[in-house]
Amino acid sequence: MPKHTVVTMSGDGIGNQVLPEAIRVLDAVGFDASYVHGDIGWEFWKTEGNALPDRTVELLARHKLGLFGAITSKPKKEGDAELNPALRGKGYTYYSPIVTMRQLFNLDICVRPCIGFPGNPLNFIRKKPGGGFEEPQVNVVVFRQNTEGLYCGVEWTNPPQAVHKALASHAKFRPFAKVKGEELAISVRIITRPAAERICRAAFQWARNYGYKNVTICEKPNVLRETSGMMEDVAKQVAKEFPEIPLWSTNIDAQTMWLTKNPEDFGVIIASNLFGDVISDAFAGLVGGLGFAASGNIGDEVAVFEPTHGSAPKYAELDPPIVNPIAMILSAAMLLDHVGQNKKADRVRAAIAAVVGEGKVRTYDMMRIPGGPKAMAQGAANTTQMTDAILARLQSVGMRDKVGAAH
Repeated sequence: MPKHTVVTMSGDGIGNQVLPEAIRVLDAVGFDASYVHGDIGWEFWKTEGNALPDRTVELLARHKLGLFGAITSKPKKEGDAELNPALRGKGYTYYSPIVTMRQLFNLDICVRPCIGFPGNPLNFIRKKPGGGFEEPQVNVVVFRQNTEGLYCGVEWTNPPQAVHKALASHAKFRPFAKVKGEELAISVRIITRPAAERICRAAFQWARNYGYKNVTICEKPNVLRETSGMMEDVAKQVAKEFPEIPLWSTNIDAQTMWLTKNPEDFGVIIASNLFGDVISDAFAGLVGGLGFAASGNIGDEVAVFEPTHGSAPKYAELDPPIVNPIAMILSAAMLLDHVGQNKKADRVRAAIAAVVGEGKVRTYDMMRIPGGPKAMAQGAANTTQMTDAILARLQSVGMRDKVGAAH
């Protein structure tokens, strides 16, 4: 029997294209696993009124490991309009299945590495004072609190009277007190100390384990005094357990400036849900964009790994597919790390680095050309060809290892 069972949830759009490529790489590197399919995504919202069916939740509860591709999410009115007419008016509400999954299994620690591969033409460069250009090595890992903050889902349009009355007890609500309920939309930002402690401790432990030179808490405590204030206070307390690692504090707005001014100065970054989402995408832009952006959603028992890109429906029907599979493959490498298969994960990353560095095989995004059926005519590799190049590198490294062992 395989040692691990992984629930594969390809989801929508290009998720169906990139996830099989990651499994090809996992098989090639010798990961001892079997795979079971889990239904998820927009089609199940339209036909069942639930983008994360209970049967998929049960699979994750049983097997504890998941690989996730991508989902399509649409605004409320558009989503309601696409629901099966037989289900309308029966209380069904669309919720993002990945957000729901995070909350169901308390996948509260989101790890998003933003690490540049040398030779990637999409890497951040800047002018030197004396002329010419330099390419700083960006090596940042964002720890995003994954279940709270503004993404916790506590929202109302036309809030109930009890909610309105409670809000009216706060002096700062006075300018809104006379706004008609149907013209009032409210989202609640919730931060709890236990969750803040978990994300901060995980971030510091990562920095210690992997030799990062600093940890930054990235919030907005001068304005969001209670919620960001708690995040910063907790970070300072946890920092005392790791005296060798300096703790820096930045405001989210200033951080978006500094990340394109001196990104190489930063190591591990902690942020609440929305800010972590923003800053991880921003740093991903410095190391190749969402085609290189992997992530892990980690709880006490269950862990799900996914690229951070969306479903890109405009590319979903192209045959052959043209999207970059590297983010999905890097997510699979994170899964390997999670189950203690670090050498296999390092081999995958080394193979990707070799292909990127060599520069002979590049997807359309790496060539800075528009995506679409004409991209391959301009020399862009398709999705399968990029994976083939990575597999070839894996095989050549494996052969060298065998030769070295023989001698």
